[in-house]
Amino acid sequence: MCEFSRCLICILLATPAALAHFQVILPSADVVDSSTGKTINLDLLFTHPMENGPVMEMGVPRRFDVLVRGEKEDLLPALKPVQVEGKTAYQSQYTVKGPGAHIFCLEPAPYWEPAEEKLIIHYTKVVVPAFGSWEGWDVMAGLPVEIEPLTRPFGLWTGNEFQGIVRKNGTPVPFAVVEVEYLNPNGAVKPPNDALVTQVTKADANGVFTYAMPRAGWWGFAALVDGDEKMPNPDGKPVDVELGALIWVKTVDMADK
Repeated sequence: MCEFSRCLICILLATPAALAHFQVILPSADVVDSSTGKTINLDLLFTHPMENGPVMEMGVPRRFDVLVRGEKEDLLPALKPVQVEGKTAYQSQYTVKGPGAHIFCLEPAPYWEPAEEKLIIHYTKVVVPAFGSWEGWDVMAGLPVEIEPLTRPFGLWTGNEFQGIVRKNGTPVPFAVVEVEYLNPNGAVKPPNDALVTQVTKADANGVFTYAMPRAGWWGFAALVDGDEKMPNPDGKPVDVELGALIWVKTVDMADK
């Protein structure tokens, strides 16, 4: 297992009762250039980022691909299951072939949450630019529910705002609920109460939301939308489905020379 993955496992240790589920796609580099090399590692897991866990079992993903310069490449064959806290997560490696914004997209298997009596499917993406070209950062990936970034989803300073449109089947979702969590390395941030674990905002009448990120690191935005149809739970009973449109972005602190 690579050093990056070991580090990720260390920061995702179980803590007291969690509030919000987040599907994670975490690249080892948020920008690919000569300093990083062409190959990046990608870690996929289902967890509670701000609370450092617990990690939840992932089924076999239904879709994992990268979209760059209008071309989509299927990455499912490159996924490898790994055990994190005794739960199944996934890892992959990808070698960048050229410049441009690389949009990594995941459709996980539905996750049964008995406490909420519903299935959860979080369609998740992260955008990684390569070799000085940012072309295509706002291209939609064709997910059933998706956040269209209005702010470029990389190259962000701490304190910058991130703005996006929540879309379902391409149509803006008025007043969609958007949950926001920080991937909390080593539990460095200790929220004084549960209200500060998951930030919550709502989109406006046009499906547009805005959030200013107060700390350097990775931030996950999860727009939650009800599914149109019920699906069978593990016992075969039809249950409601929560669809999540997720995107991950990274902020960086400014530093003097």
